[in-house]
Amino acid sequence: MSVSKNPDRDTCCTAAYPTFAANLTESLMDITQQGYVRTETTAQGLARIIFYHPNHNSLPSRLLHELVAAFEAAGRDAGVRVVVLQSAEHKTFCAGASFDELVAIQDFDTSLQFFSGFGNVVNAMRKCPKIVVGRIHGKAVGGGVGLAAATDFCMASKWASVRLSELAVGFGPFVIGPAVERKVGVATFAQMALTPAEWMTAEWAKSKNLFQEVFDTTEQLDAYIDHFSAQICSYSPEALIELKRVFWQGTDHWDALLAERAAISGRLSLSDFTKEAIAAFKKS
Repeated sequence: MSVSKNPDRDTCCTAAYPTFAANLTESLMDITQQGYVRTETTAQGLARIIFYHPNHNSLPSRLLHELVAAFEAAGRDAGVRVVVLQSAEHKTFCAGASFDELVAIQDFDTSLQFFSGFGNVVNAMRKCPKIVVGRIHGKAVGGGVGLAAATDFCMASKWASVRLSELAVGFGPFVIGPAVERKVGVATFAQMALTPAEWMTAEWAKSKNLFQEVFDTTEQLDAYIDHFSAQICSYSPEALIELKRVFWQGTDHWDALLAERAAISGRLSLSDFTKEAIAAFKKS
């Protein structure tokens, strides 16, 4: 049987394939450079810090740096009374640190810098003199739980299950641990850290004080956040600043503490166990 060929078509496909392959490779390589952090501020004093990443709102170092800058800017802005932290464009609130970035790290200094990212965000939220409200519309994993714990008042939808998954890939929730432990207590933190494969419901998280309110729909969640934020904006700015200091009393040593914790994660993440676990996770 003879097979007819279309030389023009074959030449076109052959020429186009390298371009397609190059574009695909570039897209995959640039995933840690995708996403955004933006701040939307109202005249009433509400600043919404919004982040997005196409991989389930995971956070590479670049976005973590931008979150730090956003909280610092909101803290300096005299017109801001309250900050709402939220994510966008995906049903997951935050999938934690970027495995796409982590899997490529081969040395301790880079690993330390990577794990310091979430610690820097937690400290920026802690030091921000404005009240920080969390809007947790969907699942939160690892560092995403840390972000929720670092807020001053956190509200969620019923879809906002939580999980500390770090132990399953060879390290632990060391960097975010102080923030989570501060909210839920040592026993609950230990339960979460030692059950990395188990999802805890939003209602469970509320019962442990990680969330203050849980709503059936995101519409209800947003309506209450709008109401709550408007109330906060009507209060004395000076009183709110003093309350923020009281809320975080006893955490002045966290700059050093979270750096020490980042060093633990940075060392463990270079192990063969972690490399193999992350590779298996990315294939699943």
